[in-house]
Amino acid sequence: MKKISLLIAVFICLLSCKNETKQVVDLEENRAKSYNPNDGLITMKGEFVYYADAAVLQTPNEIYGVVIDENMHKLDEQVKPHKKEDTDMVPVTVRVRKFEKPEGEEGWKYRVEIKDILKVEAPDPEKDDVIKLSN
Repeated sequence: MKKISLLIAVFICLLSCKNETKQVVDLEENRAKSYNPNDGLITMKGEFVYYADAAVLQTPNEIYGVVIDENMHKLDEQVKPHKKEDTDMVPVTVRVRKFEKPEGEEGWKYRVEIKDILKVEAPDPEKDDVIKLSN
């Protein structure tokens, strides 16, 4: 009876560890994407918003215009469930190609083109930095 109980316990442990391995592999895959120094991309963490045909990534130090392309739309789809209003900014971590905006165009000095989406987080509900205007 002890052998059967031990065998069942070992079997249950092996089944429960299977999911953890997948999570570790996904984490390592994202980490490999974010730290490859030879691809010319940089990892940025900031708040993302896409509203009225304008996309912005705001980091603690700077604001970047985001190139509107397929990857930006994928990020917007992942961000939508975390928004209460269309203008809400959502914390994200992305791999981007950073470049200066073309001469003579309006907007922020630098633009970013999203290459990989590493993480999308829910906004902090305790954060109170929104200014709303009303009549």
